[in-house]
Amino acid sequence: MGGDFGPRSIVQASIACLSATPSLHLTLVGQPSQLEPLIASHPAVDRARLTITPAAEVITMDERPSQALRGKPDSSMRVALQLLRDGKVQACVSAGNTGALMALSRYVLKTLPGIDRPAMVAAIPTQRGYCQLLDLGANVDCSAEHLFQFAVMGAVAAEALGVVRPRVALLNVGTEDIKGNQQVKLAANLLQQARGLNYIGFIEGDGLYRGEADVVVCDGFVGNILLKSSEGLATMIAARIETLFRRNLASRLVGALALPLFKRLKADLTPARHNGASFLGLQGIVIKSHGSAGAEGFQSAIARALIEIQENLPERLHGRLEDLLL
Repeated sequence: MGGDFGPRSIVQASIACLSATPSLHLTLVGQPSQLEPLIASHPAVDRARLTITPAAEVITMDERPSQALRGKPDSSMRVALQLLRDGKVQACVSAGNTGALMALSRYVLKTLPGIDRPAMVAAIPTQRGYCQLLDLGANVDCSAEHLFQFAVMGAVAAEALGVVRPRVALLNVGTEDIKGNQQVKLAANLLQQARGLNYIGFIEGDGLYRGEADVVVCDGFVGNILLKSSEGLATMIAARIETLFRRNLASRLVGALALPLFKRLKADLTPARHNGASFLGLQGIVIKSHGSAGAEGFQSAIARALIEIQENLPERLHGRLEDLLL
């Protein structure tokens, strides 16, 4: 029921995912009076694989997490997380209020042993492939121990995605040991002593995009700004290139020749393709979609959930955390 576009784009994305993945079953949690007409507009959908679980209340995007936690026991977000806790679904995907989703996830699902706070992680495109960046906004203020835990969880997530011995770095204002605030320096000391973790030191923002690390760790304040700045930059570059190709006849001719390459670049960098941040550290799979994501973006978030289900990520995290943290 959440997100800037509400259930319309979520229903559209869900039906597209069901069509693409025959083994997929989806449960839409929310108000049937709004959901049923949207589903009915797609008569070909297999209702055996698309069900509705009613929830009377909706958490708005501007509600405080404490209000959502105490004041709305029948919210769509809470009911969805309870379905996950009770084993009736294998993952929860939401485009709603991020703070409320984090608070409710911690309350309903609990964190894995050894983890104080879950962290949001997403794949960022680089020159060499992708980098897992965390935290992306769930934890604005972080201690050195929190950053250490984020690094461990990010490394396990990268391994689950097929990266062998992932390179882990701390995002900093310089690569020298003397640079950075106290939390980053203390976190570096913890990571240098960690067994079985391929920590490579500090990294700057440009090094992230060069692909110098597979996992980059920072607090949620820095990570959220970096993520949204990156998305804005990618959108701006694509728009500027398109404008240049349309400037005059010569530009349009060049643009026609370069169109296949431009479309491929635009598809690779479009934020919708990389939408979906995972809440690592919970006893369950929770994926946060951008509130501004349309149907294509929400499809990407569902796809991220499917990968984590297939890789049984919470179990893998639990096993590796016992080795690295406890």
